[in-house]
Amino acid sequence: MGKEYERIEPRLWEFIESQKVFFVASAPLAGDGHINLSPKGRQGTLRILDDRTVAYLDFGGSHAETIAHLRENGRVTLMWCAFEGPPNIVRIHGRGEPVFRDDPRFAELVAGFGEADGPALRAVVVVTAELISDTCGFAVPFMDYRSERDLHADYFGRKSDDEFREYTNKKPYNIASIDGLPAMELPLPPR
Repeated sequence: MGKEYERIEPRLWEFIESQKVFFVASAPLAGDGHINLSPKGRQGTLRILDDRTVAYLDFGGSHAETIAHLRENGRVTLMWCAFEGPPNIVRIHGRGEPVFRDDPRFAELVAGFGEADGPALRAVVVVTAELISDTCGFAVPFMDYRSERDLHADYFGRKSDDEFREYTNKKPYNIASIDGLPAMELPLPPR
């Protein structure tokens, strides 16, 4: 049976930190808008800031759906599930805020991620929990972790910050979501 929590208790904290991948879900307010679900998982890119707040690094690519949804309504759900060990699923339903490069809080937030900071970083997403829950995860399959994928970091690591901004400016779903909601303010400010 599922259980709800008022805070990220030590057992949940440990579980979250030990997972190799997590999922971020968001949606626009419009009933006919597209729901977004994104996997995240570069090692070290998620931090638990306190017992009700988590943050993750948001790297650039071809879309900015979550950022657009957060700017419109702030609703977000993060989910972790056990692919090894005892079955478990943990969700944090809450309010998210993208903290962009030109925000005074950006540098301090990024510094807390240490070496996980990397090329193509465009924002830190800070999520404040409104509901924390876990469920059994009995139907989640066992899967083995082999290694990190370095493709994103390698690809963007070959680009200067100016080249990354140029790349981002060319992608239509960085400026706005697939439903036309404002996403990233472009051009990105330098780091």
